[in-house]
Amino acid sequence: MIKKLCIVLLALAAFNIHAQEGTTSPYSFYGIGSLKFKGTTENRSMGGLSIYTDSIHINLRNPASYGGSNIIGYNNESRPIKFTVGGSHSSTTLKTSSDSQKATATTFDYLAMSMPIGKLGVGFGIMPFTSVGYKLESLDDSDVITNRYRGEGGVNKAFLGLGYQLSKDFSVGVDASYNFGNIQNSAIEFLYNDEGEILQYQSRESNRSDISGLNFNFGVTYTPMINEKLQLTTAFTYTPQSDLSSKNERTTATIVINANSGQEFPVNEIESDLEANGLKTTALTLPSKTAFGVGIGQPRKWFFGAEYTMLKTSKFSNPIFNIDNATFEDASEIALGGFFIPQYTSFNKYWKRVVYRAGMRFENTGLKINDESIKEFGMSFGVGIPVGGAFSNANIGFEIGKRGTTDQNLIQEDFVNFQLSLSLNDRWFQKRKFN
Repeated sequence: MIKKLCIVLLALAAFNIHAQEGTTSPYSFYGIGSLKFKGTTENRSMGGLSIYTDSIHINLRNPASYGGSNIIGYNNESRPIKFTVGGSHSSTTLKTSSDSQKATATTFDYLAMSMPIGKLGVGFGIMPFTSVGYKLESLDDSDVITNRYRGEGGVNKAFLGLGYQLSKDFSVGVDASYNFGNIQNSAIEFLYNDEGEILQYQSRESNRSDISGLNFNFGVTYTPMINEKLQLTTAFTYTPQSDLSSKNERTTATIVINANSGQEFPVNEIESDLEANGLKTTALTLPSKTAFGVGIGQPRKWFFGAEYTMLKTSKFSNPIFNIDNATFEDASEIALGGFFIPQYTSFNKYWKRVVYRAGMRFENTGLKINDESIKEFGMSFGVGIPVGGAFSNANIGFEIGKRGTTDQNLIQEDFVNFQLSLSLNDRWFQKRKFN
């Protein structure tokens, strides 16, 4: 057990060393950033499919998965204590109609633990929820810079969930998440004289929002056997609409920019009186989310399923920021995916116990810019490699896809994502046997 915990801590430290900005997407400029959490590496390797649950992996998207039956491998006496930690690396090519640039980001994705208490299960952990990270410039018709925008930060979530198995095939669950974090952004307006020469002093507006609040997620799973070999899996989750509190600050400054390093030096700063405008503390509305899916498979052999997610993004509001060319519409996602295990019980041929995963997803992100809906597509592949004991494994995922478009003067992102996670299982409580 100590060795396993050391592996977890070392992996977490390694991810955090490089986790400076969780995204490089210019679309994180809008709302409270790009949605970061799409599930564990196992989920993401199946196109983001989250309806499948088993006794050795944590399903962070459906709290009903925490409940369950004892497993044969533990003499029908218990289920394992489950740990998981994951991180990812993304490489993105940002394209406009006339240019392209590359960007990379490495980030910690989640750390979680699940504990069985009979048919009840308890899960808890922490993960990023949204991520902000962009550096943008706007040019006029003569390719002269007029504005520069920068942003960083994001919202994290710490959660506690309960799941209970009401019957052999039916489980329910709920989790509560405390969301917290901050978003910082700045905008510089470049000024020129009548001859088109840049002035010594520029104007900068800086904003900071410290965000916090609770939201809940409810889940159900139903997994009956159709016959001796085939099992039907159905799942449903619902997250009600909730409000987050945002404490806001805004300053305007006259600055000097070093031509060589680009460093900004404020000459004077003035703090805006947001209290007078009712913007010192505002409420951010997080939209409701509904997801349901169905799949079929042979336990410990293969599985294929589909899932549909609806997000009422049109209800999102952020009073502190109003962007003229951007609106929000209801978002949706379709995920298709599954896995295959050549021979789960093979002990002399290692690669027959490897889990092979694949999937794809089609997403309307809910963001609409210049009357153009921002959509996303991804194809994913992955493997689950047994390590240590019989129930622990390392999971590797790989996804390629694109987000956005070059139409309407927008940016298209062609991305490659690499994910790595550890799923570690052990027993803490065992019945003592006497001869």
